[in-house]
Amino acid sequence: MALEMAAQARTSFDLKSASLPVVAVVLKTTDAAQFAADLAERVADAPGFFDNDPVLIDLGPVREAPEPIDFAAITAQLRRHSTLPVAVRGGSVAQMEAARAVGLAAAPDAPQARAEAPAPEVREVIREVVHEVEVVREVPMAGPGTVVVDKPLRSGQQVYARGADLVVMAVVSFGAEVIADGNIHVYAPLRGRAIAGARGNTEARIFSTCLEPQLVSIAGIYRTTETALPANVAGKPAQVRLDGEKLLIEPLA
Repeated sequence: MALEMAAQARTSFDLKSASLPVVAVVLKTTDAAQFAADLAERVADAPGFFDNDPVLIDLGPVREAPEPIDFAAITAQLRRHSTLPVAVRGGSVAQMEAARAVGLAAAPDAPQARAEAPAPEVREVIREVVHEVEVVREVPMAGPGTVVVDKPLRSGQQVYARGADLVVMAVVSFGAEVIADGNIHVYAPLRGRAIAGARGNTEARIFSTCLEPQLVSIAGIYRTTETALPANVAGKPAQVRLDGEKLLIEPLA
């Protein structure tokens, strides 16, 4: 009887491995107060970006820092802004122990960053992304899985299509930014920054009838126009897609 009850109990659930999307927060300071201020400023620029997303804290840039990190304060700030900190990676032994003490799990270290452009150019572009964007709006879906924008996007404006494709019917000006978790279609000149597959979708693509971008990115692999586009796609109808870890830019027939 005891064996029969134990067998029944074991069938009440299954254990399986799972792969879940998370947002990686790359920590660049050990100062919890500075982190809180910067996070509040970033979230103010992008209201609604977080929606109780699980977060992994990447300690790579501060791994060698001698001062301790107040993980309790940092995780409290993350929760305050609608995220769920669940794990940490890339820290020193002491940092990882301190993180585990506040309930964070240890995750495997991240692979090396991938980029098509040289590192100095990429860093410059990232600074532009952070500081030039002044107006941020998350557009409501116009239909299942699609966001449509029919007005020109000026320099400093940003549109983010959460969990959807983004279709832009007018010019994306230099200094503007379009972001989508899915594909991006621009039926006009694309002169600003386009980031498709923003949450890791490697199948996402970018399409434009006139490709002249500052930056194109798919699932974290990016290219800036500091590296000139080939003549067969520059200013012409083209698509951007991934082939493994290589960013391909191809003409549209």
